Amino acid sequence: MSRHCMITGAKPVRGSSICRSGKAKKQGGIGTHVTAITPRVFQPNLKTKRVYVPELKRTVTLRVSARGLKTLTKHGAYASLKKAGVL
Repeated sequence: MSRHCMITGAKPVRGSSICRSGKAKKQGGIGTHVTAITPRVFQPNLKTKRVYVPELKRTVTLRVSARGLKTLTKHGAYASLKKAGVL
């Protein structure tokens, strides 16, 4: 199963992790310097949730992000799922 939110469409994003060494000038050093830039992946905050949809009279298992859960709560399960194209 791919790592994407069924409601918001959030998916992994590529980025960089920057390693620095040295002491900041404010703290009496000669400044920090970048020593390495390593590729990394930012993963969405996914949760597997079972949601009851009253209009369908059944539960639906969803893989949604925390933001997607807030959307479900705000707009309702049926409207959110319909807009996302899950139903």
